[in-house]
Amino acid sequence: MLVGVFLNCILYGDNPRIKAFVWYLYILETLNTGFDIGMMLEPLVFRYGTERAVSRVPINPIVTVLISTPVQIFMAWRIKVISGSKWLFYAITFFAVCSFIGGLANTIAVTIINQYANLHQFDGSVITWLASSAVTDILITVSLVWSLWRKRTNVRATDDAISRIIRLTVQTGAITAVSATLDVILFLANTTV
Repeated sequence: MLVGVFLNCILYGDNPRIKAFVWYLYILETLNTGFDIGMMLEPLVFRYGTERAVSRVPINPIVTVLISTPVQIFMAWRIKVISGSKWLFYAITFFAVCSFIGGLANTIAVTIINQYANLHQFDGSVITWLASSAVTDILITVSLVWSLWRKRTNVRATDDAISRIIRLTVQTGAITAVSATLDVILFLANTTV
């Protein structure tokens, strides 16, 4: 929801496609919040004390990639506009699509093999999803900072605004990139499954 609200605030009055995109994110993020609540209620309340509560895998990757992939591609497009680089756009979009494919494959695998004991059977889709997402987030952060840094003009007011945007990009982008990277590292380090 944070991304949706942020985009809505900075893009108020922009074209209808962007408004539709913000609504899409708002609706999906609201659904995702409901799914997350259900994912916690089902094993901890409704099925508490049963074997199923600790043996079934919740299905959530598809909603996550339906939110993250369009946002990452939107950011790739904005980077293309700022930097003028088609290659950055293509690289970010490639890894975002790989992440989507990994999340989709993971959703299908979890639907078919819905037991924690069998999670290792689809490590490839999880690694593809998480690693591609991490690479995408790192590319977005680095390329945004690099593109904005190149736009400095030696006009103090403009450079101050660019510096504030760079700081915001580093703060939010670094958190996202570090979180995505930690997801991959923790998944790979987990030997209990």
